[in-house]
Formats: sequence, C-alpha cells, structure tokens
Amino acid sequence: MVIYELCLLFRIMPKKELTTSLKRTANTIFEKGGVIRKIENLGTRDMPHKQSAHGVVYKQASYFMIEFNAPPKDLADIDEQYSRDIDIIRRRIYKKQKEESIECTLHEEMLPPLYRKSVQELVQQARKLDKPKFKYNSGLDYYPFQK
Repeated sequence: MVIYELCLLFRIMPKKELTTSLKRTANTIFEKGGVIRKIENLGTRDMPHKQSAHGVVYKQASYFMIEFNAPPKDLADIDEQYSRDIDIIRRRIYKKQKEESIECTLHEEMLPPLYRKSVQELVQQARKLDKPKFKYNSGLDYYPFQK
C-alpha cells in the first residue's frame, strides 16, 4: 500500500477533548482498512492567516501529522468524513514521497572545475559532437565577404 501523510489542524480545546477527537480521526482510518504508522504532535501555534471553518473564525490551531497506509479508493471517503467533523479546522492528505539517498560529494565539488568528474563527462560529450569546420570551396585565395 501507498504511504500517505494527513495534516490536521484542530481547534483549540482541552487535552481530554483533543484526545477523543484524535481517536475519532484514527478510527476513521481503521474503519476504511487503513493502518496508522505514526502520529506526530506539532503543538499549538498561531495560524499563518485567519481561517473560518463551520461558521467560526480561527486564529490558532493544534497541529498534528498522521502517517498512514490506506487503499487509494477510500481516501475520498476519509477526507469527506473529516470535512464534517466540527473539531477539524483544516485537513490535507498527501502522498508521501520516497526519500532519495544523496551521496555527499563535497570533496569533489571543492576541486577546480576542470578536474571534476561531471565536467570531464561534459567535455567528452562535446568532443563527440565536434562538427567539421566549414570549407569555403570558392576557388578564391581569399574570403570575398567580410568576416
């Protein structure tokens, strides 16, 4: 299954109510056949701008990130169910990208350009593309047009 990230912004509420809301959102994923991999609390923060949800304007929210697996066909149902929850101000589901392993090449990057492997490969490609020089074939000893 594909790994998804769910970003949730809950309205500010006491800890007990927040845990019940979080359990409710987790149960929605479980009901649709999903598996939760990680729940991360990002804390309570000011929102970048005011946002209204369910007829109320909010300036602060409790941020949560849930990493889960679920069948792709059920994502619309999950999102629709969260849209009806009055405790959730905002929700977004993203497909998690696989992290690419990056090899550190700092020692190579510190070399002068001529000695770098990537530059040498470019020079090799340019030499393969060298085209023959233009031959005038005019029979004259000079080029009649100005250069």
